[in-house]
Parts: sequence; C-alpha cells; structure tokens
Amino acid sequence: MDIVTKKLINILIQLAEADKHFARAEREMIFKIAKEKNFPEDAVTALIRNPEPIESLGALSYDQKFDYLFSIIELVFADHNIFDSEILFCKNVAIKLGFRKNVIDYFVEHYGKKSREDFKSMAISQLL
Repeated sequence: MDIVTKKLINILIQLAEADKHFARAEREMIFKIAKEKNFPEDAVTALIRNPEPIESLGALSYDQKFDYLFSIIELVFADHNIFDSEILFCKNVAIKLGFRKNVIDYFVEHYGKKSREDFKSMAISQLL
C-alpha cells in the first residue's frame, strides 16, 4: 500500500469531518482520488471508520507537498460550503507540510481564478 497516498487520503477524511458533516461530494472526491492513485477502496473505508493521527509530512517531495496542499483546497470547495473549521484544519496541514499558513488564504481567495501551475509557482515562495 502506498504510504504517501494513504497519508493524503487520511488527511482528506479528517478535513471532510472538520465541519462535523461528511458531505457526499467530499466522500465522492476522496474515493475518486483513491481510485486515480490505485488506492484500495476498502482501505479508504477503513480510514473513514478509524482515521489515523496526522504524523510528520516533512519527508515528502515538493511535488507531493503541493499535491497534498492543492487536494485539501479542492476538498474544501467540493461541497460549496467553506467553514472556519476547515480553513483552520488546512492551515495546520500547510504548516505540517512546511508552508506558511497564509498560503491557504491565498488559495481560498483565488480558487477557480488561477491555474494549478499558478498556485504551484506561488506555493514555492511560501515554503518555510
């Protein structure tokens, strides 16, 4: 089992639950990402039932860190409801990934207005 994908799926599950409502759109997005990354559906279900603590994310490559960062922002927008609890969760994950927390404010403000590559260029300047 791919540990990088497992950590991402685990983070997305916890983010989906941050507002105390695991929306259908969030669940579908998580399963879609898992499928794209060839991560077993039963492993996703197991993580939903029993999420794991979010451990250190420092060993990830820059591309993996950006993928995590972009994925959490996409999930925030999946159900068209943005909650403060989700933004706070995202900021904490951004810090664990080695980014400044204000990168999340930028992503939220510009989501849907900029390309993934624009976000990637901006994010590199926000590494700690």
